[in-house]
Amino acid sequence: MLQHQLEADFKYCEAIIQKHSKSFYHAFSGLPTEKSHAVYAIYAFCRIADDSVDENSTSASRRQALTQLKDELDLFKENKEPNHPLWRALRHVFNTFDMTIEPFYDQLKGQEMDIQFSSPETLVDLEDYSYYVAGSVGLMLLPIIASEKHHNLKKAAIELGVAMQLTNILRDIGEDYDDKNRIYLPEEERSRFGYDENKLNEKIIDQSFINLWEHLAKRAESLYDDFTDYLDQFDEDSQFPVAISANVYRSILDVVRENDYDCLSKRNFVDQERMEQIRA
Repeated sequence: MLQHQLEADFKYCEAIIQKHSKSFYHAFSGLPTEKSHAVYAIYAFCRIADDSVDENSTSASRRQALTQLKDELDLFKENKEPNHPLWRALRHVFNTFDMTIEPFYDQLKGQEMDIQFSSPETLVDLEDYSYYVAGSVGLMLLPIIASEKHHNLKKAAIELGVAMQLTNILRDIGEDYDDKNRIYLPEEERSRFGYDENKLNEKIIDQSFINLWEHLAKRAESLYDDFTDYLDQFDEDSQFPVAISANVYRSILDVVRENDYDCLSKRNFVDQERMEQIRA
């Protein structure tokens, strides 16, 4: 492949991550070029998978978009991928790093779970879903950011992905309910803490909601802690970006706390000042 074509393909992927995740982009843009380009390509695949569900208005159109992406992944697996910037970039990534394709299929399974969504019954169910939509991303990135020890770090990568997904869910409870009619809070935990859908619909933030939210937040924080124990086994040039990414996400939980747990009607995010403090 001509070098200028490859550079353009990675620019295509970079534009997607710049548009949709500035914090993730800033965390990983400092990697060596070969690695940062690989991260951009993987993010672009995951973003396109996510958009196939969230950017289509009907179940039929969502399934059609996801099926098309899966068909293209099947072709990629057979080295017959479409002549498209995403797939050309990913081919270079697979030629450069010790990649496996299974996590890419797992990501699509996670998107399929959102199409035929039902609230998870237990925390185990929620973490299983979180593996497919986020833990799988950790496995995709692992050969790039832990090139020598990635076979031994799968559990750590999954734990970080699940922690981040739990954080997303705890940040977006109101948005998921209002815009997507989805409740990711497990039914068993809602019943245990006495917080039902009527309260959610009325956007009630009481002690039962705080207890439920904190129960799930503590689980996420435990996973972040477990991941930290493995950080020194990642490539030296990747440890700081990975730590920044994890710490930025973890700090979202503190932002929600500081906003009196209002994640039902308010958008919680890490501002630039806090981001700089984390990077320091």
